[in-house]
This record gives sequence, C-alpha cells and structure tokens, in this order.
Amino acid sequence: MSAEKTCALPGDTPVFLRLCALLDAAGARYRVVRHPAAGTSESVAKVRGTEVGQGAKAMLCRVGGKSGQDGPLVLGVLPGDRRIDFKKLGAALGGGKASLVSAAEAEALTGCVVGSIPPFAFSQEVTLIVDPQLTARYAEVAFNAGSLEASIVLDASDYLRVAQPRQVPIIGA
Repeated sequence: MSAEKTCALPGDTPVFLRLCALLDAAGARYRVVRHPAAGTSESVAKVRGTEVGQGAKAMLCRVGGKSGQDGPLVLGVLPGDRRIDFKKLGAALGGGKASLVSAAEAEALTGCVVGSIPPFAFSQEVTLIVDPQLTARYAEVAFNAGSLEASIVLDASDYLRVAQPRQVPIIGA
C-alpha cells in the first residue's frame, strides 16, 4: 500500500475523516485516491486505477416488513460489476424483498450522497451484509469514502476484520 493516508484536505467530509481514523486505529492497509467525481462503477474504477469488480457497491435498503410495516435497514455490499438480488438481501434478514431507500433517507442515515456511501455501517440501525465475492476475487477493495471525489483502496482481509460484516450471497443471476 502507498504511504498516503489521512492527509486531510479542506472539504473532506466527516465520513471520510471517520473512515480514515477507524482504519488508522485498526492498523489497516489502505491508500487514499483523490479523483474527479465519476458517475458509474466503470468510470470510477478507471480513475482509481482498479478493476470494476474491486469496487464495493454499497446499497442502503429497507427489508419488506410483515403487514406492510417497515422492516430493518440493511447495507448490501457487492462487487461493482455485479447486480444485487433484492430477494436474497431481504431473506438474509428473515424478511421479504428489500428495496432501496430514497436518496434523501440514505443521505440522512449515512451523511453521504448516493454513490459515496462507504461499505461500513456506522449506525446500530443498519445491518451490514457483504457478498463473499467482493473479498474473494481481489486482494483489495475500493470504494468512494463519503465523497464522490475521494476513494479508499483497502486490503480485503483488513476490510473484513474492521467492518465485521455478515457474509451472505446477495448477487443476482
């Protein structure tokens, strides 16, 4: 990993700073990549210098509850080159099909705009579920770190150790 770590810059988001502090405290192996905002998994992988499949796509969802009531919140994380299966994600929490929360709710719950949500659950309200393919295919995972203009490339084993997600297959066919 490169030496660049938490060199804070004006405009860094609280989520970015919190992530760097968490990773530093855990002795995680990572590097920060500053880049222009990129709209798709493919374009951000290119500016990061990573493969699309290394990208950790984090999707904040609500699991369908019983009798029309809202179910639990879940952050489903999968490789950037795969599609999520919302039925599998919901079933992982014993509920019905999961669905994305609104952009406004995602921002309120995470402090991040959609597209910059990192693959970490900083709220007790949110269960973190990661598809095992994310960390099995590559030695490093990459993700937007609370900003559309700052990414972290993190050792995959350190990601699992620090984030402590439930690992459940949630990729669609």
